[in-house]
Amino acid sequence: MDIILKYFSDFTAQQLEQFSALKDLYQEWNEKINVISRKDIDALYEKHVLHSLSIAAVHDFEPGTQVVDLGTGGGFPGIPLAIFFPEVQFHLVDSIGKKIKVVEGVAESLGLKNVTAAHSRIEDIKNRKFDIVVSRAVAPLKDLWHWSKPLLKKSPVLGREFKHGLICLKGGDLAQEISESGVKPRRTAIHELFPEAFFQDKYVLQVGI
Repeated sequence: MDIILKYFSDFTAQQLEQFSALKDLYQEWNEKINVISRKDIDALYEKHVLHSLSIAAVHDFEPGTQVVDLGTGGGFPGIPLAIFFPEVQFHLVDSIGKKIKVVEGVAESLGLKNVTAAHSRIEDIKNRKFDIVVSRAVAPLKDLWHWSKPLLKKSPVLGREFKHGLICLKGGDLAQEISESGVKPRRTAIHELFPEAFFQDKYVLQVGI
């Protein structure tokens, strides 16, 4: 928890309580359904929570924004972002039902009223549009963008303003992946936001529509 407070400080008492509760909740759920590697549980706040919040460091979601977390796994980045932005609506989607069970259990325990979850493939979401798609290391950028486009409301990207689009967390040498994607994302090095060894070669990519 200390590593979160090292980089973010403007939290309400409720947010602090919710962030503090994450470790015990994920430990408890992980004993039933393994969604986080056991070696990562001890580094939950750095490797999962702070990593997720790097999205909050580059994009300020306006109240009322509709966000879908594509391939949320155990709830990352969606759960930490939902705590950070209580007035933003998050829909967490994964094709593996047991992971969604964990997401629903964690969200309920935290009292997150701004989170819904669905056991679904992203391609099967119909008749619903979102402002932002977020994702963490789910698939190549080309695929993420292909899946995201039908779900996104369309708006022009004016100057540096980013309203609708995909925000994803990626790592490693991304040159070929970006080239093959056919898009030109804005790339932010997470290590510049949070200078911790874990974030070397990790990035936030933003693709506007």
